[in-house]
Amino acid sequence: MGTLFGTDGIRGVANTYPMNAETALAIGRAAAYICKRHENRHHIVIGKDTRLSGYMIENALTAGICSMGVDVLLVGPLPTPGIAFITQSMRADTGIVISASHNAFQDNGIKIFSGTGYKLSDEQEAELEDLVESGRINDIRPTADEVGKAYRIDDALGRYIVFCKNTFPEHLNLEGLNVVMDCANGATYKVAPIIFNELGANVTAIHNTPTGENINLNCGSQFTDDLSKEILKQRADVGLAFDGDGDRLIMVDENGREINGDQMIGICALYMKKSGKLKGDKVILTPMSNIGLRLALEREGISHEDANVGDRNVLVLMQKTGARLGGEASGHIIFADHHRTGDGIISALQILAIMKETGKTLSELASFVKMAPQELLNVKVSSKPDIDDIPGLTEAMKAAETELGREGRILVRYSGTEKICRVMVEATTDDMVRKWSSQLATIVRNAIG
Repeated sequence: MGTLFGTDGIRGVANTYPMNAETALAIGRAAAYICKRHENRHHIVIGKDTRLSGYMIENALTAGICSMGVDVLLVGPLPTPGIAFITQSMRADTGIVISASHNAFQDNGIKIFSGTGYKLSDEQEAELEDLVESGRINDIRPTADEVGKAYRIDDALGRYIVFCKNTFPEHLNLEGLNVVMDCANGATYKVAPIIFNELGANVTAIHNTPTGENINLNCGSQFTDDLSKEILKQRADVGLAFDGDGDRLIMVDENGREINGDQMIGICALYMKKSGKLKGDKVILTPMSNIGLRLALEREGISHEDANVGDRNVLVLMQKTGARLGGEASGHIIFADHHRTGDGIISALQILAIMKETGKTLSELASFVKMAPQELLNVKVSSKPDIDDIPGLTEAMKAAETELGREGRILVRYSGTEKICRVMVEATTDDMVRKWSSQLATIVRNAIG
């Protein structure tokens, strides 16, 4: 692989490589060149979140795609899973999302879906990367009447609303439920309030006035303090926190307590097993998933298998094993019976349906998973050498594992999208967690911080 793609598409600081107009134009040309292998007229869907730099990247991609004789379908701000759905629904060759997900507004990114609504494979990414980085794409171009056109799709929002609502049980509604949602000033700001309102919920939306510069700013799935305060102030039943591009969900219960992806997976796995919808009684997790979730699943006879970190890797293993549910502690949850990628809105609808069906509060449902004490430290790094080559780290990790025994876990890995080393420690006590997370993070920081 080259230098373009990380674990979740292409990402970087806006207006610097690779997230500048010149590279975006080349990426558009390469994506168009690859999709032209199919017969008939070709189309590529482009959607985005609310970042200021989205306009620049959108226009550069559009120019590149049209220059290769492929038409562009512009849908504007829409959650990443919504763009995956529209790509498949409109039988387009490819779907492109302009978003840096949960990152700050200074960053931007490009995610690419195939016409089937799935993210590109490693092999497809490698080919596109080679076309761009080798410069070969610059010498391939049609002329005159062979160039493409760009169209705006005005009903994309409505199509996605219907799609999401159809994942909610027909015999249920959300009447009587007071829902507060934090839209992270991102891609869900229009569509999410409409969906939950139309299903009967009493909705209060916060952080839903994007300016182009306030996406994820102290709000959304990574910052739930404002949501918790609003829940308690209104005595609401539940809170929903989306990230900037809408593929993640973190919830807040009626007591203002955060409910993470592991707990939500546990809630859904237990309910799906009892209702006969959990094929093979199996769930796909990642190494970041808490020991508490693993033990809870095992007590109920639900098996689990780990994929590499990243929702695309979770989906690949789900397809391989036939599992219908998988996800990450960060709030990416995939319901294979409903969508081909993680979708924060669909995740919320499934859990609210369980609340309505069982008559239980979110805190009651979440009590199924007794989370082990855990700390995840994000250490900013200047480079990413092999973890085993960081002086003193391997020895410290072995010492920690010896002391923690089978009731603790350590994971040290680099972020695939940022210059960050993630240090995660789980143990039976908070003191033990703090002791080892601090020691390991200090070693990393001193070596490459």
